[in-house]
Amino acid sequence: MTKMLSNIKGDKVIWAVSALLALFSFLPVYSASSNLAYLYGDGDTFSFLVKHFAHLVLGFLIMYGVHKIPYHYFKGLSIIMIPVVLLLLLVTMAQNTTIDGANASRWIRVPFVGVTFQTSTLAAVVLMAYVARYLSKIKNGVVSFKETLLPLWLPVFLVLMLILPANFSTAGIIFSMVIMLVFLGGYPIKYISVVLGTGFLVLVFFILFAKAFPGMFPNRVDTWVSRIENFTDNKETQEDYQIERAKIAIARGGVIGTGPGKSVQRNFLPQSSSDFIYAIIIEEWGFLGGVFLMLLYMFLLFRLVVVAHKSEDAFGKLLVIGVGLPIVFQALINMAVAVELFPVTGQTLPLISSGGTSIWMTCLAIGIVLSVSSRREEIIEEQQIKEKEENPLEVLRGNV
Repeated sequence: MTKMLSNIKGDKVIWAVSALLALFSFLPVYSASSNLAYLYGDGDTFSFLVKHFAHLVLGFLIMYGVHKIPYHYFKGLSIIMIPVVLLLLLVTMAQNTTIDGANASRWIRVPFVGVTFQTSTLAAVVLMAYVARYLSKIKNGVVSFKETLLPLWLPVFLVLMLILPANFSTAGIIFSMVIMLVFLGGYPIKYISVVLGTGFLVLVFFILFAKAFPGMFPNRVDTWVSRIENFTDNKETQEDYQIERAKIAIARGGVIGTGPGKSVQRNFLPQSSSDFIYAIIIEEWGFLGGVFLMLLYMFLLFRLVVVAHKSEDAFGKLLVIGVGLPIVFQALINMAVAVELFPVTGQTLPLISSGGTSIWMTCLAIGIVLSVSSRREEIIEEQQIKEKEENPLEVLRGNV
């Protein structure tokens, strides 16, 4: 372990923020999992804590391993992985898993291991790295929209269309992040407008087709509509029940909270340890705890910008923004849902909520960011060694 810690490279602040979020997560997960323990177990929450610990350990091992890979390798890896994630998404969709008649095909079970894996989260990281690679390739060049259709937008829309039927919120977040990345990458705004218009038309056509032929394939269009209607019209639905319980939890928390492990609403919120864990955190840790957690994510965003700014090339800059910003964006969406600023989406709180896939893919993305930042450290070390070799007398005088 000591040797591993001595080999840690990259932005130390990002390492510290990630570790702090992970350590803090044990308290709310242990408290909030009591609901699951009584519903699906014997009432013992310790097993859920052990499971969460195992997920985090594996996640940080992934982060450590990935951050040791030179980041320019991710150019080739993203090309190789695009067909892989498309195949995984196809296999996931082909399962036709339904809940109350709606498509719930989000996970696949890993053979021989028995662990479920949400393929869309891996697809999101791979797709953002792929888009960053392509944008760095065409940067400072003149391209037509037609030239970018197959190499850039075809993989994007294939991934989105395979995720959309079962998970609209994830597809929407990925599409938003891709648009943000191509904008920052200097892609012409007029082309972005065409993509936005095309994406809107495809979504409308999909919804109309699904409503006109509901029996052809399971989908979650009715779920999306009900959530939006509930958000705008305050209709009585399951989502409304969750939001009401979340608001009660937030109201009970006040400024300083009821104290760790003293949440009441954890017994009533169906997703208290995942989607609505932020409400439980505020109930137990109060307004101050909620703001502190939000500031941690904002500080992580600040460090992402710093790493991107210091990167030596366009690919490094775009890669950091592409895989790092969705983490903060997802966190803000989760918080916004808990305080009813956004419709229910089913997005977890990165590095806080329970759930293996979310933790592993967040750690994978952070590992990629750390890989970029570690290259900056290597360049500085190389410059220092070069200066010492060129000025040996100055080094001796300094030692004297």
